[in-house]
Amino acid sequence: MIIAIDGPSGAGKSTVAKAVARELGFSCLDTGAMYRAVAWRASEDGISFEDDAALGELARTYDIDFKHEEGDPLPRRVLIGGVDVTDAIRTAEIDRAVSPVSAAPSVRAALVDQQRRIGRAGDYVVEGRDIGTTVFPEAEVKVFLTASAEERAHRRVRQNVDRGVGSIDYDEVLADIRRRDDYDSSRATSPLRPADDAVQLDSTGHYIEEIIREIVSLACAKGAAPESEDAQ
Repeated sequence: MIIAIDGPSGAGKSTVAKAVARELGFSCLDTGAMYRAVAWRASEDGISFEDDAALGELARTYDIDFKHEEGDPLPRRVLIGGVDVTDAIRTAEIDRAVSPVSAAPSVRAALVDQQRRIGRAGDYVVEGRDIGTTVFPEAEVKVFLTASAEERAHRRVRQNVDRGVGSIDYDEVLADIRRRDDYDSSRATSPLRPADDAVQLDSTGHYIEEIIREIVSLACAKGAAPESEDAQ
């Protein structure tokens, strides 16, 4: 089974996806981390974020891997070409770079192929921006998760404070989120939008646990079996 969770930056997709995967005993695929890894590699190599051909070649050349702890379906480390970039891809610089990189058609083609190979090998919760519309249009469960730009900015700042990585300036983070929303929604290749059959959930003013329970319930209605009775 594939559970597709799409939505804008800072909506809580990664947190929700990991929790849903734990509840259901699924694996979790963080597609956003894949695009961030390509953006990091391009930045390190001095490749223009507007050079579609060069970005596509990079995305095809470097394998992106996720490292798991034994018995844990959730990835703990992100590597590109064998280099651990788990922390390096969560900086303000990569926040700004990932939108143009992810909009590059050649990059999307290279990474979508890899995502499909991984996802179709088992039960996965997959989060991103075009999972239900482009990557896995056949997904049994599709969710479009959003929240107000202001709430997403507050969450991102708190997250950056906790991690010690990324900007903690609220105005800067809010401006970046609004810029990325505009960019992702208007790009020519796989723009950010809900799938026609997606369940739309707005987490503004709601505890994240409520969203998790709702998605687990949707999956159970499609035949998924939770790991514990408490998840139902």
